[in-house]
Amino acid sequence: MHTPRRPVSVVVTTAVPLALAGLVGTAVAPAATGAPRQIEKVPVAEGTGGAVATVDADATRIGLDVLRKGGNAVDAAVASAAALGVTEPYSAGIGGGGFFVYYEAATGEVHTIDGRETAPQAMQSDAFVEDGAPIPFGEAVSSGLSVGVPGTPETWDVALEEWGTLSLARALKPATQLARRGFVVDETFESQTASNAARFDDFTSTAELFLPGGAPPEPGTIFRNRDLAATYDLMARRGVDVLYTGEVADDIVSTVQDPPVAATAGREVRSGLMTAADLAAYEAPFREPTQVTYRGLDVYGMAPPSSGGSTVGEALNIIEAALPDGGTETEVLHTYLEASALAFADRNRYVGDPDVVDVPLAELLSQDFADERACLVDPTQALAKPVAPGEPDGSYDACEGTGEVGLAQQPGQSTTHLTTADRWGNVVAYTLTIEATGGSGIVVPDRGFLLNNELTDFNFTDTQGGVDPNLPGPGKRPRSSMAPTIVLQDGEPLMALGSPGGSTIITTVLQTLVNRVELGMTLPEAVAAPRASQRNTVNVSAEPDFDRTALSALGHTFSSTAEIGAATGIEVLPDGRLQAVAEPVRRGGGSAGVVEATP
Repeated sequence: MHTPRRPVSVVVTTAVPLALAGLVGTAVAPAATGAPRQIEKVPVAEGTGGAVATVDADATRIGLDVLRKGGNAVDAAVASAAALGVTEPYSAGIGGGGFFVYYEAATGEVHTIDGRETAPQAMQSDAFVEDGAPIPFGEAVSSGLSVGVPGTPETWDVALEEWGTLSLARALKPATQLARRGFVVDETFESQTASNAARFDDFTSTAELFLPGGAPPEPGTIFRNRDLAATYDLMARRGVDVLYTGEVADDIVSTVQDPPVAATAGREVRSGLMTAADLAAYEAPFREPTQVTYRGLDVYGMAPPSSGGSTVGEALNIIEAALPDGGTETEVLHTYLEASALAFADRNRYVGDPDVVDVPLAELLSQDFADERACLVDPTQALAKPVAPGEPDGSYDACEGTGEVGLAQQPGQSTTHLTTADRWGNVVAYTLTIEATGGSGIVVPDRGFLLNNELTDFNFTDTQGGVDPNLPGPGKRPRSSMAPTIVLQDGEPLMALGSPGGSTIITTVLQTLVNRVELGMTLPEAVAAPRASQRNTVNVSAEPDFDRTALSALGHTFSSTAEIGAATGIEVLPDGRLQAVAEPVRRGGGSAGVVEATP
């Protein structure tokens, strides 16, 4: 367990209004004079002094306030993440986990923190199997069985201790005030609540918090979460240990082992295996980042148990090998789809928790392995999908695709990503999640936050013929697709980016990089462009506006989906200014800002 340091002497405060007097409990009320007002979301901002890009305007504002008052990129990232726990509670929060990637300007090094949730020690490989068959996925999600030990609180504590200038108490203060004062409900929050209303209503604590009066809050009303504010206050006074060994930890264990199921619930809700010892043993370790060189750029990402860095990195290596001199838009997109399928086949076969399984990471990221995989790419014809994994064994003489084809389960679609940069050149790419939209659906009573369903990211049964690296296990971290990424040019930050979206996180980050580097788009154009996702499946999943004509002629087949991912990023422009970028439309649009805006 990480021991919090004594707060440093440099303290940053933020100009966030105090809580309204006379408000008690969680409430939804109409907006009134003096109440919180909805902030307009701006998808692109350029300027100096620091930048923040998130999915939410309040979170971006809070991060910018931290930077404006002298805090650094790490301080801003933690403060913004805590705010997202208030305004994006169905995507992230202290009941979940994530991966933190940090470029340290003073040393020129990239660091990462693995804040992935862990399985209880009592969890075995057949935990999601009953009577010889896997538990129905929906039943597994909304259960105590799906809840992993949260990693987000420890991630914040480690990041602030190692690189921040704020104490945890100061970093949490703006979000605490936001939770007390409330925020304006938008259509995205209302629709996410409504789509989860049936299962939220099956848990008494969740219905009390998110279905006040028995219905989702309406757009334009004010939503307050005083229970979460009190939990943040407790963390500020006692540190994150209160969630791992203190009274909140006790409440988490009780909730997992005995979910607060409503008497009217019609679903079967299984109890979880988590114990107090599991929480007390949690650590958020440092991992060496993944790194590949792509078109002269150094691309850094998150190593296993995330598959984001390895899969993005391998695919970029394949693209460069298959198109050494670049290509037309059709050639580039065709190669992007093929490289993604090949890299996903290898991800599914080889990537898991490196503390439990032997992940051949160096070979997966080697250019020699990518060259072997790239020679399978036919510029005139799409490969039949799914493709088989390769053999990252250090011997790469000919084009070979061997082994049994394995298909990964497609994880949930709810996560959030934020990107920050400061005046000193430090940069953070941070992806955090509670897995499905609404996580397990279970709020810890009187604590104001949802618990994750991250353990459903394990494969329920062996998908790899006896060598599946992603089966459940004691203390094991499930494989993730989160892909926070930082790109350096000549040792200096060029851009940082990431996205939510389950397994489409990988293809969203990959396609954004391909759009930016191969197709010469600006970062705003690269983020806004229509997306397609090939994850070693028969059909390519594509947004409606993605042009399929030329690619269909090459043999690609498509299925439609409304939207893929919701990226945020920051680029350092040639003149040294920062360009913060968020989605203009997807997921209700994101919010980008800079400390000092310039034309």
